[in-house]
Amino acid sequence: MENDNTSDIAVMKRIFDIVQHTLEFLIVFIRIILELCISLVQLFIPKKLKDVSKEIVLITGTGHGIGRELALHYTVLGSTVICIDINEKNNEVTVKKAKRLNAGSVYSYTCDVTDRNAVLQLADRIKNEIGLVSVLVNNVGIMPTHPFEQQTADEIRQVFEINVFSQFWTLQAFLPHMKQQNHGHITAMSSIAGLVGNANVVPYCASKFAVRGLMEALHEETRTGPYKNKITGSVIYPYMTNTGLCKKPIIKFPSVLGLLDPKVVAEHIVEAHRANIREVTIPSSLLYINNWCRVLPVNCALLLKDFIGGGLGSDL
Repeated sequence: MENDNTSDIAVMKRIFDIVQHTLEFLIVFIRIILELCISLVQLFIPKKLKDVSKEIVLITGTGHGIGRELALHYTVLGSTVICIDINEKNNEVTVKKAKRLNAGSVYSYTCDVTDRNAVLQLADRIKNEIGLVSVLVNNVGIMPTHPFEQQTADEIRQVFEINVFSQFWTLQAFLPHMKQQNHGHITAMSSIAGLVGNANVVPYCASKFAVRGLMEALHEETRTGPYKNKITGSVIYPYMTNTGLCKKPIIKFPSVLGLLDPKVVAEHIVEAHRANIREVTIPSSLLYINNWCRVLPVNCALLLKDFIGGGLGSDL
């Protein structure tokens, strides 16, 4: 009799668990439908942009290109902008351009962001001299462009030191600033090459996929608990941009998908921050194309990729 009672209890518990999980799934399904409806409606509603005039914005790689344009854009919006670059001369040019705008305060620091100790020391110095950083823009990056077997060990290491590890070090240095304020935003520069693999940039693609994984995992750590909705992040996937990194671009439809202007890219990046958008491709249509391609069989996605074209020739 005792065995029968134990068996009945086990069956009842099993039925209860099935009913409970079924109800949980139905609730999740309904919430997914609601989120889809909200997302659809938001496509037709102008984005509400945050005021960033009181933010202390730290940007890496401000010596030229997108980094320089980001510094100028945030300055116009009245932010306190901290320009970080290993090239002191180029960085000073950016700061001079920004100061001529007579808007937000601008500061220049020279730092090798691949050096963890140097970054941690810089964070303490900035905290004492300026204040707590509330916006971190990890922009710095390099892109050697030649076949994988011709990429040297030093090149591959340098790609990961600059494109990936520097983002770990700046996050470890400045995320505590944000937690101390219970407020902040992290913008990480990935690339279209962080969504789709391309020839001649195998290490670069791997590094940009790594940035995507870094930010997705970090989001999981901050989306619950005391920092939920307080510390946000954006991952940016620009198409090929006219910064000098793309030495031999291959473009099939230049009038539709040509090299991007760094100034336009910077504007989209700042808008993503101000609108709290988690993932942004530039142009925006590429994110939808990529997401739909992931649903298709691999060969179908490759056919569409070949039609769209685009890529990079060897710089050797």
